[in-house]
Amino acid sequence: MDIATNPEMADAAPTPHEPPVIRREDYTPFAWALPETRLAFDLGVEKTRVTSSLSVEPNPAAEPSPVLRLNGDGITAAQVTVDGAEISDWTMDGPDLLVPLSAGAHVVGIVTEIDPSANSQLMGLYASGGMLCTQCEAEGFRRITFFPDRPDVLSTYTVTMTGPKSLFPVLLSNGNQTGEGQNEDGTHWAEWHDPWPKPSYLFALVAGDLVANTDSFTTMSGREVDLAIYVRDGDLPRTDHAMRSLIKSMEWDEQVFGREYDLDVFNIVAVSDFNMGAMENKGLNVFNTKYVLADADTATDGDFDGVEGVIAHEYFHNWSGNRITCQDWFQLSLKEGFTVLRDQMFSQDMQGEAVKRIEDVRILRGVQFPEDSGPLAHPIRPDSFREISNFYTATIYNKGAEVIRMMRTMCGPEAFRKGTDLYFDRHDGEAATCEDFITAMEDGAGLDLTQFRLWYSQAGTPKVTVTMNYTDGEASLTVHQSVPATPGQAIKKPMPIPLKIALFDPATGTHRGEELLLCNQAEQRFTFDGFAQKPVLSVNRGFSAPVTIAREIEDHELVFLAANDDDAFARYEAMQDLVVRHLTAASSGGLSDEARDAARDAIGTAFGAIITDSALDDSMRGELMMLPSITYLAEQQEVADPSAIHQQREDLKAWLGVRFATELAALHDRVSQLEFSLEKASRGARKVKTQALVYLASGDPESGSKVAARQYDAADNMTDRQGALMVLAGLGTAARTDKLIDFHRRYADNELVVDKWFALQASSLHPKAIEHVKALAEHKDFTLRNPNRVRSLYMAFAANPHAFHAEDGEGYRLIADLIIALDPINPQTAARFVSPLGRWRRIEPKRAALMREQLERIAAVKTLSRDTFEQVSRSLGD
Repeated sequence: MDIATNPEMADAAPTPHEPPVIRREDYTPFAWALPETRLAFDLGVEKTRVTSSLSVEPNPAAEPSPVLRLNGDGITAAQVTVDGAEISDWTMDGPDLLVPLSAGAHVVGIVTEIDPSANSQLMGLYASGGMLCTQCEAEGFRRITFFPDRPDVLSTYTVTMTGPKSLFPVLLSNGNQTGEGQNEDGTHWAEWHDPWPKPSYLFALVAGDLVANTDSFTTMSGREVDLAIYVRDGDLPRTDHAMRSLIKSMEWDEQVFGREYDLDVFNIVAVSDFNMGAMENKGLNVFNTKYVLADADTATDGDFDGVEGVIAHEYFHNWSGNRITCQDWFQLSLKEGFTVLRDQMFSQDMQGEAVKRIEDVRILRGVQFPEDSGPLAHPIRPDSFREISNFYTATIYNKGAEVIRMMRTMCGPEAFRKGTDLYFDRHDGEAATCEDFITAMEDGAGLDLTQFRLWYSQAGTPKVTVTMNYTDGEASLTVHQSVPATPGQAIKKPMPIPLKIALFDPATGTHRGEELLLCNQAEQRFTFDGFAQKPVLSVNRGFSAPVTIAREIEDHELVFLAANDDDAFARYEAMQDLVVRHLTAASSGGLSDEARDAARDAIGTAFGAIITDSALDDSMRGELMMLPSITYLAEQQEVADPSAIHQQREDLKAWLGVRFATELAALHDRVSQLEFSLEKASRGARKVKTQALVYLASGDPESGSKVAARQYDAADNMTDRQGALMVLAGLGTAARTDKLIDFHRRYADNELVVDKWFALQASSLHPKAIEHVKALAEHKDFTLRNPNRVRSLYMAFAANPHAFHAEDGEGYRLIADLIIALDPINPQTAARFVSPLGRWRRIEPKRAALMREQLERIAAVKTLSRDTFEQVSRSLGD
């Protein structure tokens, strides 16, 4: 392989299963620049003809090459021309097309023919319910035409589409529309031009019978931008929230980051068959319908938040990802981590900072922390990969966001804005690196981030131990940090960890101010004077660093913080710590009855204060009432027994439901009086209503079932209806069957709500959840060809620890069977189901052996895709 023209370096002789190893250190610029790309599509569902015209010239920043290497995947060239003349001396190197070129500028033409209807991978150009759409990130464009399909090759695109108007009345691509017309044969055409150079992964095309919700936005410089959200006929009434979210995103990005939109139009298209949540293609965002369609009857409050957050995320990519893209895929967190932080900040401003921060941390702990401690752990800027689609992970996105948030914490909001302004100014129109972003932050914000760069290169979640000593009015904190070994990284260096703390006076319930400690050594000591008695430590306030904290603190001090801490996250964390320390001890079998009762009394004291505190808003109350997940609890143990954790968690939930039955019933009655709206008070009431119902049903299933059935029947919104059905799905009462049948009948024509119906049953606490999943897999509405439907059933099941970890291993077999069946259809989606099995090292020995057995069974499949093989082999590796 010509390393001067292609950075995708390969180890010698990979097996069919094993893609070549691509290494960050081997990057070289592409030998040819492509200032202009022209594409012509003759569209058809079963046959689309693609004619590309590539203007190429030697890249002065690269070593010259006499060969133009163009990536392909599953396509063949029907014709190749150079400067208008057909050539025959082109060759193939595996899937890639090699075109010999003399020095100087040329125009290379290529014709390919593809079948969108056969594209079950949903990468490249594919058919979805009669419409055509594309998904090109990370390497889907090479499934459309031969091209240097890498993020550092930037080109302007002019796209012409021709097709039957009866099938494709709407023809969309990137940029601004520059022409359209009718043909005598019943076809029509449209031309689009994107003036901003972009990599091929941002290319987009949509053709179909669609209707649009339209609006406009006036930018801060006075330009009028036409906005449109395209959906299938019938879905239009459910797009208003998405349009409001888009306009709010555009306003917010101007106000907070100074970023103005740069085209005449901004289009969104909702697609029901989509591997991801959404895609930020320049000027033409393609979305999973899940993140566009919402109204009160079909979408929960969480769905509304999801639409708002994902709309914002993809719009913000216009600058952090599109105007500045990635030099190579090792820099993926450059765009994704930064953009996740931006969408989190936006949602905090829209919904309230305290609750949104807790929600983000819960996701990080539930998904990224387990990833960081397992066989798939990797730095946010990895050194190598085999299949890039496997690196679209919570580490890249969520941990990447936390790392940039730490920079903001260390320098403050104003200096952070100076750093980001400098980054945008320096690298606009470039393919940049994480190092470029860090350097801009150093220069703009006045930080020295030399040691901080370790956050980009070291995998693993730091473990921080905080010990307090108090003597004669002086409180001293000793902070020790360590980063556990991860695959390929046995020894780690200390990293800068910004810890926000406060020391509370237990007599007054107040503190003298929050302080920021920068912990950058393996062990450090900090002293504080002037305390009449030992203070109570509130640490990692606001979750200022993505670390795990071990602190020596008494239960009564955690009860104090749960009731008095003025930092919302720290208050939440105190309640979580109370529960975590009890459940981890109880599930390990080393807890006496006396110790159990004492722990429950402490938890009950804090819980009672939460549900009766009239000064607490319901949104926060709902968060404080939630018990830690089984996944998070398992992470607190070196080797976990999921069944024991589940049993102890359910016992505690039932105990709280019995002890506070009167108060919970009163709380449920109070919040049931509020009328539906999307305002904070009403949303908070619905959150509390569901939490109260969960505890009531745990304490008294028969009575709770009746309350849940009444809530279901009276519901005028999906949040209340789904909350009631979620509780009923886990019970063995007659109301369960009755309401599940009613729910499906009521929403049978709505794909997204039917997804909820599948997921509620797969994630339920019902003892026969496995049998239910098997039956649902045979349901007429289930299909392996729609990623949303697959995830709704099987990902919900894999995230249901009590069922997935069934003692006989049936849950593991079910997921392994799915992976084997799904891999030939959609390997990218199949590969994402491997990680639950890959946690086998952290599970008790009997189950661990059963999990490993299923991984080995998957690995033995001779035709396994590269995506899935990589995940399985890494999960099995020592």
